[in-house]
Amino acid sequence: MGNFLPSTDAQCKEMLNVIGVSSVGELYADIPRAMREKAAEAVNELPKGVSEFEALDAMRALAKKNRVFDAIFRGAGAYWHHIPAVVSRVAAKEAFVTAYTPYQPEISQGILQTIFEYQTILCELTGMDAGNASVYDGATAAAEAAAMCRERNRTLTLLAGGLNPESIETVRTYSFGADAEYAIVPNKEGRLDLDALKTALNTGVASLILQSPNYFGVVEDIPAIAELVHAAGAKLVVSMNPTAMVLLRSPGECGADVAIGDGQPLGIPLSYGGPYLGFMACKKEMIRKLPGRIVGQTADAAGRRCFVLTLQAREQHIRREKASSNICSNQALCALTAAAYCSAMGPQGMGEVARACYDNAHYLAAKLGKIKGFELAYPGAPFFHEFVTGTPADLTERALKALGEKNILGGLPVEGGILWCATERNTSAQIDALVETVKAVIA
Repeated sequence: MGNFLPSTDAQCKEMLNVIGVSSVGELYADIPRAMREKAAEAVNELPKGVSEFEALDAMRALAKKNRVFDAIFRGAGAYWHHIPAVVSRVAAKEAFVTAYTPYQPEISQGILQTIFEYQTILCELTGMDAGNASVYDGATAAAEAAAMCRERNRTLTLLAGGLNPESIETVRTYSFGADAEYAIVPNKEGRLDLDALKTALNTGVASLILQSPNYFGVVEDIPAIAELVHAAGAKLVVSMNPTAMVLLRSPGECGADVAIGDGQPLGIPLSYGGPYLGFMACKKEMIRKLPGRIVGQTADAAGRRCFVLTLQAREQHIRREKASSNICSNQALCALTAAAYCSAMGPQGMGEVARACYDNAHYLAAKLGKIKGFELAYPGAPFFHEFVTGTPADLTERALKALGEKNILGGLPVEGGILWCATERNTSAQIDALVETVKAVIA
């Protein structure tokens, strides 16, 4: 028994006697001997334990290997934003950090209220009637949205060519498990090809999943697309950056049936890729198909305001084969963080952030566009805070290497060029330094 296990040797012996075995090893008697011996060899190869301060020193040494950039100009689904100190302060409260899935939800009024507030903010941002308590990330939200839109005679999911590749991959995986079909509708000049969409729409199409601004930063013509999709009897799912929704028309205003996306820009740090937050909201006609937890407001026997899990005929509450989703939990702490961020910033603050993102990205695009080999790939297409330059592969490699040497993380190499991003954190001085570094590469 290890030094940090609370049970004493005497207590362990007593428990083994009650079970009816003489040693812990007997508990594993049903496992083949070869596997047990292999596991024992692996345990014997483990290094000896160290003291607490030695372990901390080892962790610090590992942390020093991490590369921390002075400026980041890369997005593609995860964005470098300022997070007010109050946000992490609220999210770090012990009552929130230690709370787990409320299996007896009515006694978890504090957690339920935070989820309810998050849902309310989400509906205001997306222009939808109802939202769930969150799913794991934006890619999961896309796959879950595809599932909730399928009907008996409509099982084909169309994916816009500008959808994040991670979302496409996750929808592909979910579709395989559900024995459902999917097809990708190509882009044309950075946006969804409407002629190709018209050809793809048929009576078997359940939904189109569209991202706007799309993976390449371009803002799609959502109203025109919604008209085509609805005329074919299908549903429109729109994935949007929550920061962009403050400045652009919401999915609900543009005719979408379901709004999804990744809530990482709402106060959640980059954190080496997670955990993040998948948001989902829909029109009231589809609320019974919305997966995951939904918190509602009601009144108790004394007439006091209280919160409950509502519409529970799903996931863990019904037979598994009849559930449309296996999402029975949510990213509660990340959702709380997002709600705290939105509350701390307020409509005006979030509007200022969105405007700064737009202005900084367009300033960067204008500067880069004047450099040979860094012209905009889609010069006539509107964009929010990401854009692609049509940069040759050899020049891409040299430019990003030079920026790295200046401790600047440049854009993401994509097919045909570089995907750049600018947020409110990218100052004009940082942008000018990036431009000068790129100019020096081709000089």
